[in-house]
Amino acid sequence: MNDPTPPSSLQSSAASPPAEMPLSLTINGDAKTLSVAPWTTLLDLLREHLDLIGTKKGCDHGQCGACTVLVDGVRIKSCLTLAVMKEGADITTIEGLARNGVPHPMQQAFMDQDAFQCGYCTPGQICSAVGLLSEGKARTTEEIRDLMSGNICRCGAYPNIVAAIEQARSVMQAGDTRNADTERR
Repeated sequence: MNDPTPPSSLQSSAASPPAEMPLSLTINGDAKTLSVAPWTTLLDLLREHLDLIGTKKGCDHGQCGACTVLVDGVRIKSCLTLAVMKEGADITTIEGLARNGVPHPMQQAFMDQDAFQCGYCTPGQICSAVGLLSEGKARTTEEIRDLMSGNICRCGAYPNIVAAIEQARSVMQAGDTRNADTERR
């Protein structure tokens, strides 16, 4: 009879990956320390472990941009990033942009310009636009359109999204972080 069990000398000596790994990072200004499986994406960490559901899971392949967040001020697609790769990073999600109940100038501009319809892509659009402006590359309408092309709006609100980014750029360049309602009062 053939024994299906290979001799011990043929068995794999490779160690299995750890079930969980420690991770420390800052999320929206709050230091977090937790343990996650090494294959946990940053998107799943945010949504499933930290209950920050503003960041959306769209395609889960990095093609739609719904999962865009800021890592150390740089926009990334969180569905393509393993959480453990961001040890020590400062992560900002849509929930972390407003300050003391006052919307970030980009959030306010999206509201002012009616730059969303269904709203599913909006958190990723806003985080991407904030990152885009911090990169200093959004000098023209054409640059905005080109550099935002990784964020898909299935409703087609692109003209309003571009207008919102242009409005926020003007406000942010002026150094005014107050929202439009505050300015009118």
